[in-house]
Formats: sequence, structure tokens, C-alpha cells
Amino acid sequence: MVDYVVHRNEATHRFEIALGGKIAKIDYARSNGRLNLLHTEVPKPDEGQGIGSNLAKAALEYARAEKLEVIPTCPFISSYIKRHPEFLDIVAPSYRRKIQEG
Repeated sequence: MVDYVVHRNEATHRFEIALGGKIAKIDYARSNGRLNLLHTEVPKPDEGQGIGSNLAKAALEYARAEKLEVIPTCPFISSYIKRHPEFLDIVAPSYRRKIQEG
């Protein structure tokens, strides 16, 4: 898997990877010590190359570094956390249970 450079764009509230003229992204909202990861989007021709996983890892590592509790609204983020349980400890408890049970 290629490691892509992820940029946190505070102005647009998203984590981004530039792909030539296209952007892969995770939209987020941050408030009250929480980081809500809302939506992940990778351009169709670039799917299946680990780009979404790179974005998810960067967003979750950012949340950990900033001591933020994660709300994984995006189904892709939930499935990423299920595959990478080392991030479960930063997920809000009610969402943590859903990930573990799902």
C-alpha cells in the first residue's frame, strides 16, 4: 500500500489527499472535544488503492494526538476501526459498542 500525503484542511473541515486534479477526502466536524468523521469519498478511478485507509488512519491519529473522542458517523470509518481495533479506545463509548457488535 502506498502512503499518501494527507493534509488537514481546516477551512473546509476535511482531511484530503490530492490526486492530480482530484481530491479524496474525509469530511469532519469538531466540537466539544469530539471529532465527528462524517463522510469518506475517493474518486471512483482511485478506489481500491488504500487511499481511504490512508485518510482514515490520518484522521484517527490526529484525533488521538489532539485527545479527541471520535464519532464514526461514516460507515467506512466504522469498518476501518473494526479492522484496526487499536483505535477503539478513542471512539465514543456508544459507537464503540456498535463497532464491536457489528
